[in-house]
Amino acid sequence: MAFLEYSFILSLLLILVSFLTLKYRRHRNNTTSITNWPIVGTIPGVLVNIHRVHDLITGGLKRDGGTSMVKVPWFGHWNILITADPANINHILSKNFANYPKGDKFSKIFDFLGDGILNADGKLWEINRKVSLSVLKSAGFQSVLETITWNKVEKGLLPVLESVCEHGKEVDLQEILQRFYFDTICKLFMDKDFETLSLDFPSHPCLKAMTEVDEALFIRHFMPPCLWKLLKLLRLGKEKKLSDGRRICDEYIYECLAEKQNEYNKINSSQAQDGKFMVYTAFMRALEVHDIDTCCDRTKFIRDTAVNMVGAGKETTTSTLCWFLYMVAKNPSVQEKILEEIHTHLEVKVGEKWDAEELGKMVYLHAALCESLRLFPAVPFNHKCPLQPDILPSGHKVDQNTEIILSFYSMGRMKSVWGEDCKEFKPERWITKSGEIKHEPTFKFASFNSGPRACVGKNMALCQLKIVSTAIIYRYRIMLVEGHPVLPAASMVLQMKHGLKVRLTKRREFMN
Repeated sequence: MAFLEYSFILSLLLILVSFLTLKYRRHRNNTTSITNWPIVGTIPGVLVNIHRVHDLITGGLKRDGGTSMVKVPWFGHWNILITADPANINHILSKNFANYPKGDKFSKIFDFLGDGILNADGKLWEINRKVSLSVLKSAGFQSVLETITWNKVEKGLLPVLESVCEHGKEVDLQEILQRFYFDTICKLFMDKDFETLSLDFPSHPCLKAMTEVDEALFIRHFMPPCLWKLLKLLRLGKEKKLSDGRRICDEYIYECLAEKQNEYNKINSSQAQDGKFMVYTAFMRALEVHDIDTCCDRTKFIRDTAVNMVGAGKETTTSTLCWFLYMVAKNPSVQEKILEEIHTHLEVKVGEKWDAEELGKMVYLHAALCESLRLFPAVPFNHKCPLQPDILPSGHKVDQNTEIILSFYSMGRMKSVWGEDCKEFKPERWITKSGEIKHEPTFKFASFNSGPRACVGKNMALCQLKIVSTAIIYRYRIMLVEGHPVLPAASMVLQMKHGLKVRLTKRREFMN
């Protein structure tokens, strides 16, 4: 009986949404923001314009002075506040941090992440952060990171790009980089290279599954919880794909972790110490130090850690590098300045591998990466919900029924934050008169989040980004395929909807 009631309600809702959607389409080309309709709020606008939701939200925020409140009383007083105001972001992520945990609503939306660092609160989050930092900041991890990244560059990335050049092909650079980071992140955290980046581009279930999971989680942001939970119960649409994707990912992850656990048990039983740094072993020993068994099941903790590291690492780093190379290709002068800097600081290591210390000397490269992240943050939104009623610096009142979305994408496009030239790609804005990197407060430049929850993998990401980008730019000139649309996808991570189609030509010194 309850099922029939839910079905009836859903049918009425879909009919109403369809009607308003058709009406909305008549004037959507003349709008720069999403309309807040009676009863169903922004749902029709989001569904019709999901392909350009980021820019529509930005338009609405500009119209409303940086913060917009959408009230939908028919869905249990479900309200959404969207803000790109740095003062609000600083208040929520730092000054009043304790009042804005991830919370139960967030953990339910992102249930795929389990109790990992991106989803946890309280003591469990503290342990997650301590364990992750103890591993990621170790010298052994940095060495393994560079080794794995360079091995995949030499044995996977460059052979594929070489083949592309020889045959004069157009290529989707986003797909290549997705495969690159999937292989390297899995190798790094699970010691398993699935070798998806090779000349025959083999398919792998996890690659597709992760993309579908990401898209479904994004849609949940703009739907009342009662609606996406019903779709989940009925296994319909994106919710069905999310469920199937989770099952596929978990099968591979648990299989890999079981192998590593067996190896770890053998090491402990034999007390063998060969001096080789192993990421899984480092995490397990860090868990022992922090007595993780008192908080949760260790096996699940490791699974959740792997999902958070592999999922977040693969998607966010791929996104960042794609948008960076896109902007570099659109701005040939930037490409040439980076090449000049490569010759200046890395020429002594031609044909060899440059490390993080050498790459750290490249100020213009770092500035260009920051500028790309300002305009195209890998994670365009952050989701919050207050524990207690609060008044934001903008004067908006929020409570437990308010879903808060921090739009980092929109903040990078606000004249009030970045000046009249905010839409321009200008790496120079990040360089001081003395030639050093200009540091902006994280609540203004929140691409790696801000406050106590600032990204623990920032240095890891920057290291990989710099290794891969310099390896490509040093050898190839990147040219965009004319007429190919480059648009943000509707996903939690700012991927490109249609990929990044490019042509590559060898630089003179690499021609036979």
